[in-house]
Order: sequence, then structure tokens, then C-alpha cells
Amino acid sequence: MRFTKMQGCGNDYIYVDCTKDMIENIPATAVKISDRHFGIGADGLILIKPSKTADFCMDMYNIDGSRGKMCGNGIRCVAKYVYDKGLTYKKKLQIETLSGVKELELNVENGKVNMVTVNMGSPITKPSLIPVISDREIIIMEPITVGDKQYEITCVSMGNPHAVVFVENTEILELEKLGPLFDFHKIFPERVNTEFVKVIDRRHIQMRVWERGSGETLACGTGACASAVACILNGLTENEVTVTLLGGELVIRYEEDSNTIYMTGPAVEVFSGEIDI
Repeated sequence: MRFTKMQGCGNDYIYVDCTKDMIENIPATAVKISDRHFGIGADGLILIKPSKTADFCMDMYNIDGSRGKMCGNGIRCVAKYVYDKGLTYKKKLQIETLSGVKELELNVENGKVNMVTVNMGSPITKPSLIPVISDREIIIMEPITVGDKQYEITCVSMGNPHAVVFVENTEILELEKLGPLFDFHKIFPERVNTEFVKVIDRRHIQMRVWERGSGETLACGTGACASAVACILNGLTENEVTVTLLGGELVIRYEEDSNTIYMTGPAVEVFSGEIDI
């Protein structure tokens, strides 16, 4: 199997061109090749497929073999892949995901894509659509007991479920213990991605993330968007913020008139190769 490893802010995936050929046993393959000791090493596997409704289709699998609906960092790298590899020469693309068709605008320098802006669509705050089990119309700073401690969560879906927790310090968190407690909490029927956010000022936040199916990752694009929305809902930031992640920075912009989130960030090819599967 030929592959290309790519990363956006350190959120790395293995990319396979399936526009002509498919691979078998995809979940098992994702687990095998994502292993950082016995495989290539990544946060998961992304297949680039033909689409009947868009230019391409992104089909993503997490490190545990579960299927993901959407990945903001991953979709930027899909755009870079198809442009840099000559599968398209468009600088404005539509890419199909399980969360709908996303529109992307490519910034090209010296014939290669370096930055991509993604129209991430409208944030979803209705609990039943996130989904979160709640009788509230919207979940903003809602108390929740996790383990033996109480937290306050603001819940948003950006195509996948997010619970945002505001903290004073992101560096001292034991995410390997805390993350799964949120992830498998009974109020999240489809599990949840959890963002721990420190507000630095009204245009800058810092974030760590625990992703369902992957654990802590260096970045999460949909999580950065959800965190920005949570900040706006709580009146903590302006409508455009820089999000500092362990793996880099993303710029998230909310356009109130259209209720639309835009994400801008890097896309980088790490290396290509072949592996027996």
C-alpha cells in the first residue's frame, strides 16, 4: 500500500489515494499502521475517495479503528494532497465528509499548498443534535461531576461532539486520566471530544484536547472551532481568535451574519512510502 504521512499542527494522519483503488479491512488496517511502535505512526488513517457530490471524499478512521465524521486538520491535508499530487488544480475545493460537504480555499506558494481555510459550517448547540443527554435548550457552563470533581462544560458540535472546559492552567492537567472520564461519561451517548481551554486575552486562547478514539492529540481543528464558539457564547473573546495548541496555531473566525465558522491553518507533508498490509 502506497501512503503519504501528513500533519496539520502536529495532528498527523496516514493518507491513501483511493480514487482508483481501495484497500480491504480498513478498521484493522487503521489500527495496524497508526501504531507508533509497530506501524507508521499516526492519529489515524484517511482515505481520499471519489465523490458524487463534491470534488473528493474524505473517509477517516481513528487510531482505534473507529470511524470519524470530520477532522479539521485532516481535511486541510486532504486539500494539500490532491493539489500537490496533481489530482486537481482547483484552489477552491469541495470535500465530502460524514459531516457534510466542506468548502476549502487553498493558499499556494511555489506550486505547493501551505495554508488552507476551511468553511467549517454552522456550530450546533442543541443538545439532542450534539448529542448530549440534557433537558436544557443549550449547554453553557453546565455543572457536571466527572470522577470525584465538579466541572462546568459548554457543549458544541462541529460535526462531532465537543465538551469545552475552561481552566486556569492547561499544562498541569493529567489528560490521560481525565480525558477518558469525560469521553465515556453517561451523558454523552456517542462519546465526546473534550477541550480544556485557558483564555489568554480576547483574541488568544490556549487549548489541550482529548479526542474520542485517539486520546490526547497535538491538535484538533473541530475542537479549536468548538472552543472558539464556547468562548463567544460565554462572552470571553472576540469573534476571531488565535488558538494555540500543542502542535501549533490555528485562526478561527466566526461570521455572525451567516452563523459560519472559518478555520485557517497549515498543512504539511511529512514523508511518503510503501507498507505491506
